Amino acid sequence: MEKILLIEDDRSIGRILQLELQHNGYRVDLAYTGAEGLAKSKESFYNLILLDLMLPEMPGEEVCREIRKNSNVPIVVVTAKDKIFSKVNLLDIGADDYLTKPFEMEELYARMRVALRNKEEYRNKGYIVYEDIKINPQTAQAFKGEREVELTKKEFKLLEYLLINKEVVVSRDQILNNVWGYDYEGVEKIVDVYIKSLRKKVDEEREIIQAVRGMGYVIRKKAKTI
Repeated sequence: MEKILLIEDDRSIGRILQLELQHNGYRVDLAYTGAEGLAKSKESFYNLILLDLMLPEMPGEEVCREIRKNSNVPIVVVTAKDKIFSKVNLLDIGADDYLTKPFEMEELYARMRVALRNKEEYRNKGYIVYEDIKINPQTAQAFKGEREVELTKKEFKLLEYLLINKEVVVSRDQILNNVWGYDYEGVEKIVDVYIKSLRKKVDEEREIIQAVRGMGYVIRKKAKTI
């Protein structure tokens, strides 16, 4: 059973999230200030931390930065802030993912699963694996089965982003922001072009890299038809 630290200054929201997470099998400690959350993170082991940004005593950005000095625990930021500057900084200071309020609980659970799974796979010799596709982010190598596949830098980053978020649908905007960067000023259609190129190299049968109409793309196993 995973143990979660929830750092949220709004007591009603914090309590609702705590009860919801506990109902779904997580053990949850709750902290209402940045300082309290930082102290708890040092006192006990946690599998994942859910961190608000607008906290009393110590802002969430500083809490994240301090935790990262001594721990590699997955950190998912849950915040009402929705500024590009904040999002870029969060990844720079060590957050694994972020979710802006309001949100659906299923989206929160999906982000939590991704963060937990990603950390586990990085400990497994640095590889991220799904079905017969495997990449090593440290060496920028990609494999289809036992065969190494030559990818461009952008193709590799696109594949890495899809694999990190495997089984979670990501929009074209999310792909552009995380692969091309927030300052990208080109056309959104570039994502479709690179997906097509990536499929030719690692998924010619379109069994894993799937388009979701009106939403975006996802890496997941194709459902079997009966």
